[in-house]
Amino acid sequence: MSRIGKAPIQLPDGVSIDVTKGNLVTVKGAKGTLTQQVDPDIKLNIEDGVLTLVRPTDSIRHRSFHGLYRSLINNMVTGVSQGFAKELELVGVGFRGTSTGNLLELSLGFSHPIYFYIPDELTVETTAEKGKNPTIKLAGIDKQLLGQVAAKIRAFRKPEPYKGKGVKYKGELIRRKVGKSGGK
Repeated sequence: MSRIGKAPIQLPDGVSIDVTKGNLVTVKGAKGTLTQQVDPDIKLNIEDGVLTLVRPTDSIRHRSFHGLYRSLINNMVTGVSQGFAKELELVGVGFRGTSTGNLLELSLGFSHPIYFYIPDELTVETTAEKGKNPTIKLAGIDKQLLGQVAAKIRAFRKPEPYKGKGVKYKGELIRRKVGKSGGK
């Protein structure tokens, strides 16, 4: 049995789950609403504020879907109750980021600024303190969308291994390489 799939999902106060015909799961909470289509073979049981997923057989397909959909629904429940956030750091001389509404303007050492529109489901906040690297904070209820947007921003200028310059996640460790050895 899948260790992830068989783990029950506790529903916090204020979170409700609806399962419509065709296994369309809708999770509503204080921060918003999320929907996810679940494979019709996977059964969802809701009893006393606890959601469990049951698979019909032990085939490879059912085992993989069991853990997958349990994780997706758990992330939806966490998102509508608490939300998710990711922080990125801009490491480099002259690297800046400013946001106006959902438009993010990045200056990453290229000859031109990069304009990136953040989806409406997410919020963006930029900070620049003296003596610290500028940071970009993304927040939202959809973990998948949040990770995808953060990865897209990071891909504009990945951290390079020699000086560590680029866009990195807060707390990310960059494996550093030794440069050229000078002299004979």
